[in-house]
Amino acid sequence: METFNNDPKPGRLVLPLVLIGMIATTYTFINRVATENNLDIVDTDVSVEETVEEVPAEEETTTTTTTTLPENVIAYLEEISSEKIQSIDIADKVLEANDNWDNQNITYQEAKDDFAEFIEDTKQFLETVKEPGPPTTFAGLVKSHEELISLAELIYLDTEELLAGLTSSDTGERRSSALESFNNNIDLFQLKIDEIVAINTTS
Repeated sequence: METFNNDPKPGRLVLPLVLIGMIATTYTFINRVATENNLDIVDTDVSVEETVEEVPAEEETTTTTTTTLPENVIAYLEEISSEKIQSIDIADKVLEANDNWDNQNITYQEAKDDFAEFIEDTKQFLETVKEPGPPTTFAGLVKSHEELISLAELIYLDTEELLAGLTSSDTGERRSSALESFNNNIDLFQLKIDEIVAINTTS
């Protein structure tokens, strides 16, 4: 006579055994791998705290210096800057004419005419430098402008001496000395203008 299992779900007893076996096998496997590889078993439920380093924003400091000059001072600085350009033009012409004479590229009469023209140019230049001048309320500018006038007068006298040296009976020494003085005074005139402009525009 057949014997029937009265339990309608015989798998209920088998499943727990299977689970226990799987857990035991997994535990044994992990321990063996950790032992062979010298690993430390740690709890996998580890929360990693993310640290965000705050970088302080650099403070941007902008320093703006604004120099406001009176309109009459600006006009004066523009005026003497223009006179500097005129002095450069006069100097170039004088040096070119002197070189042409030294190199015999022009006749004696042409050289005399050129040198006489320079006297008229520098005379007009002197009058241009004199007027209108700086605002009289600025004592420093007035004093500096007096130096410019003195240098312009010397430049004028130098051109007179250049012509005298050209027509003299020497072998060119007087003209050479006059040219050296002319170049020196032209340089001083231009440097003085640069100084005046720099002082009044640099804060």
